[in-house]
Amino acid sequence: MSDPSSSPAGTYSGAAPASTTNARASADVRDAAGEHGPRILAILSLLMAFASISTDLYLPALPAMALALHADAGAVELTISGYLIGFSLGQLWWGPVGDRDGRRLPIAIGLVLFVIGSAGCAMSTSAAMLVGWRIVQAVGACASVVLARAMVRDLYTGHRAARMMSTLMTVMAIAPLLGPSVGGLILHVASWRAIFWVLVGVGIATLAALRALPETLPAARRNPQPLGRALATYAELLRHRGVLGYAGVGGFFYGAIYAYIAGTPFAYITYHHVSPQFYGVLFAAGIVGIMVTNQLNARMVRRFGSDRLMRAGAFGAAIAGVLLAIAAWTDWGGLLGLVVPLFGFVSATGFIVANAIAGALGAFPARAGAMSALIGASQYGPVSSDQPSSASSLMARPGRWAPSSR
Repeated sequence: MSDPSSSPAGTYSGAAPASTTNARASADVRDAAGEHGPRILAILSLLMAFASISTDLYLPALPAMALALHADAGAVELTISGYLIGFSLGQLWWGPVGDRDGRRLPIAIGLVLFVIGSAGCAMSTSAAMLVGWRIVQAVGACASVVLARAMVRDLYTGHRAARMMSTLMTVMAIAPLLGPSVGGLILHVASWRAIFWVLVGVGIATLAALRALPETLPAARRNPQPLGRALATYAELLRHRGVLGYAGVGGFFYGAIYAYIAGTPFAYITYHHVSPQFYGVLFAAGIVGIMVTNQLNARMVRRFGSDRLMRAGAFGAAIAGVLLAIAAWTDWGGLLGLVVPLFGFVSATGFIVANAIAGALGAFPARAGAMSALIGASQYGPVSSDQPSSASSLMARPGRWAPSSR
């Protein structure tokens, strides 16, 4: 899979060839981004972290929410499944909107929806009402995530895009590491509703910070097609072999990651009798592994190329998966026989996800928003079932919420 950003696939049907005006506009945007690099990095990291903070922060409150709303655990778990469904489908809308109208305006509208949804969650009086507002919250939050990825592609190409994505994902890894702990602290001094009011504040603060973020898609480079036609182009994108390869690698790996999230509490705590506190340490070690490999990827991508590193990461994850299957079947190595290959598998994230996203975005740079949406949907769509919500519920029980993650 080579970076075909300069090929005919990189332009949408009916668009004029790249002109001097387009090149000058793109250069101006990149110059502005270069002048305010750390600030833009911080804002993009915050935008991409919305997927995590929207759920990780309130996981410790699930039991209290069920009690306050007079609902059983299954009904409250639907707030996670509903969020994943809204997050997955919402991306497919925001991607083409971002290609047509630019990045900042759709992100701002999405943040307003996120604030409204968070406030609705805080004021909910039933589990069904909470699920509904969580869907609104998710549709708003996903605009930030999908278009932040597209903005990276607007500003960077090739190995620089993969390097920037790795840096952003390293920063993002802090959110699932700290989110449940922060949520627990909020619960210690206030009710579960305060967590959603905190999310309202986060949304408003991000909306204010958006003013410092330049528009990365100049008018000359936007896709003027009607939204109906733009949405139909997903079928065209899926016919591109390179896109299928990148989306397949990222999507299948994300499916395995969610299996890891769902299965490790039972494997560690129930089967190997690990204490919930030590399980938190083991889970945090995996997050650290992801951060380390993301940084290694950022340093190595220029030398080896994003495709080669992605293949190496996928091969390493496959080997770790085989070792895990053997360990699970034979109980070889006991707890250590499970921990070591799982750590290797999770750490492969740093070589797979950022490179898969950057490669897919490079295939159709003129449709970076739609491509980002397609990649995001392939990651979140397959896991919007009761599997992750059941795992999250387990980890949200008293004493077991510290390691929870998205």
